Amino acid sequence: MSPVDRRMLLYINWGLVGLTLILFGLGVLNLYSASGFRLEQGMEVNTFYQKQLIWGAMGFFAMLLFMIFDYRHLKITAWPLFWVTLILLICVMFFGKVVYGARRWLDLGFFNLQPSELAKISTLIIGARLLSRESGLLSWSRLFQVLLVGLLPAGLIILQPDLGSGLNVLLLLGGIILYRGLKPLILKVAAVVVPAMLPLGWFCLHPYQKQRILTFLDPTNDPLGSGYHIIQSTIAIGSGQIWGKGFLGGTQSQLRFLPEKHTDFAVAVFGEEWGFIGSMLLLALFCMFLYQVCVTARDAKDRFGSFLAAGVFFYFFWQILINMGMVLGLMPVVGIPLPFISYGGSATIVNFSLIGLVLNVSMRRFMFKQS
Repeated sequence: MSPVDRRMLLYINWGLVGLTLILFGLGVLNLYSASGFRLEQGMEVNTFYQKQLIWGAMGFFAMLLFMIFDYRHLKITAWPLFWVTLILLICVMFFGKVVYGARRWLDLGFFNLQPSELAKISTLIIGARLLSRESGLLSWSRLFQVLLVGLLPAGLIILQPDLGSGLNVLLLLGGIILYRGLKPLILKVAAVVVPAMLPLGWFCLHPYQKQRILTFLDPTNDPLGSGYHIIQSTIAIGSGQIWGKGFLGGTQSQLRFLPEKHTDFAVAVFGEEWGFIGSMLLLALFCMFLYQVCVTARDAKDRFGSFLAAGVFFYFFWQILINMGMVLGLMPVVGIPLPFISYGGSATIVNFSLIGLVLNVSMRRFMFKQS
């Protein structure tokens, strides 16, 4: 091993690696419980947690792949990857697999590809490239250029319909833009225009999406229909009280009262079994995880690397905030999973890949001067 390779290993953010593996391990353990349901003859367990282990192994391999090359080469592949992503999103509209009324996956036989997850990576890379071209506060022309590359994939994703993933793409890009810095005039205009346009978005929503917002305002209005998810989720978390009911001891999940308990509402299973104390420990782990990503963005020696790490920070930050707020009934249900805790193949691989990208930036920060 060369001196440069040894030095890169020394600069790896091992804290981030450890926290990622701990969160994924807790996710698999939680999925084992979420996969089970009680019968008269005992407990029966589905295979979600076994599949998640396979996705995790593939994700870990993807993380290593994203670490081995110089991340600055991504500037060259940014546009080709972006156009491939748009083509895949268009293919979903015509050839996608329909699940629960939404067309979001491409059936490849051995694997269902979800291009909206790839869109998060491609938008992150192209956004970081565009924003790193020049120093100083962002101008109107560059802002419109960056927003356009975010609106194109986000719009195609929302049409699937997948409002949660579409918003995640826009929030990720918006976070990098704010991190980059805007001219005061742009901030003032945005502070007026964005809130004024939000009511117009109501007329662009599908009927079921409008119902989710109305349910958020009053879940008891339809307790056996659209409000069922939120009501059962809050019951599950509340019944855990301080210390929880113990592993495999949750009644709401084990007796099938809690829907989508292995995906969007996986943290409700965790809260019921481990209680307030366990939930606070999980939240503390996520805070330390986000802090390690933030440190990498701060210590990066070039703008492109810093924006990449910042984008990954906002990617995870918004998913954690929205999912936990949704499960607690503090936000409408929008179908955003909790990273490393919720079940999902494409999402798990993307999550590990983005961590590999952050580690790539971290381990190469000594190789060139500040720019």
